[in-house]
Amino acid sequence: MKPLLNELKRYSPVDSTPLVVCPNRCIQQHKVFDGVAARGKTSMGWFLGFKLHLVVNDQGELLACQLTPGNIDDRVPVPILSKRLYGKLFGDRGSVSRPLFEQLW
Repeated sequence: MKPLLNELKRYSPVDSTPLVVCPNRCIQQHKVFDGVAARGKTSMGWFLGFKLHLVVNDQGELLACQLTPGNIDDRVPVPILSKRLYGKLFGDRGSVSRPLFEQLW
């Protein structure tokens, strides 16, 4: 069986999704992930929790993942996630910047 890291035939999307640990009205009282989870902002608003960053191939197979606190910029984990990948990597506006494009090119 071939490793999935070489299976980027066409494209590979990279994106993140928030993992909310509590509603916004309970942030002050929430102690379970104290010191680990952080407040972050998405297009949907503020949240307390983590971000799950994923890279999949064109067949929907998981190639890389990383869990970060909610306040980490979406562009920070992309070089780590794409370190051993080949092919074209696509991301939304939050995952791509000019310096990152030049670094990955």
